[in-house]
Amino acid sequence: MWKFCTAVLPSKPSNSGDMDNLVHNVYIVFMARPKEFDRDVVLKTAKELFWRKGYKGTSTEDLRLAMGIGRQSFYDSFGGKRQIFIEVLRRYNADGIQSTIARLNRASSPVAGLSDLLLSFSKEKPSRRALGCMGIAAMCDLGISDLEIARIGKSSSARLESILEQTLRDAKTKGSTRKSLNVRAAARQLNATIVGLKVMSKAGASTERLRDVAVSALEGIT
Repeated sequence: MWKFCTAVLPSKPSNSGDMDNLVHNVYIVFMARPKEFDRDVVLKTAKELFWRKGYKGTSTEDLRLAMGIGRQSFYDSFGGKRQIFIEVLRRYNADGIQSTIARLNRASSPVAGLSDLLLSFSKEKPSRRALGCMGIAAMCDLGISDLEIARIGKSSSARLESILEQTLRDAKTKGSTRKSLNVRAAARQLNATIVGLKVMSKAGASTERLRDVAVSALEGIT
């Protein structure tokens, strides 16, 4: 974006010489306007708003005001509500995958990592549970009508399933699972269980219910 700077002129030039001088002195300086916001910060704000209210429940004006960006900068920098949502959703899903990988890597064994992952939902604060999963909400609200949203959701789900499958494969190699375990099928079941736990959390399930589901899923693989 450019900022225009103009000289201040007297209202009535006294003669033609003055007019020549004025014409000579009038100038426009083009200079790049520095960014007035931190992109990561405002996108985090957008994520929190979308997460609470959903895509359809968030108006463009609500989004712009929450981000604290002028109207022109909003459209010049991001394009609009849908473009922001897609960027935020990609970041949200990527952060979730990285968090899962980190959790599994910190564990003392593959099974311990899976246990920590599944039981983590029952340990969340009620306020966090009430938010549910923005990725699942996006798929439920827009996954059929918006192909790009659907692709983002399917890609994230496939990535998680792949991580779970590799973890189960490692566990089976170490003798931590039953010998007859079908690793791919078990990974898909765990993936579905995680989705279910997130939906249950959003719906207000108790800690006990969430824990029971997690423990039952773990017993099915060990």
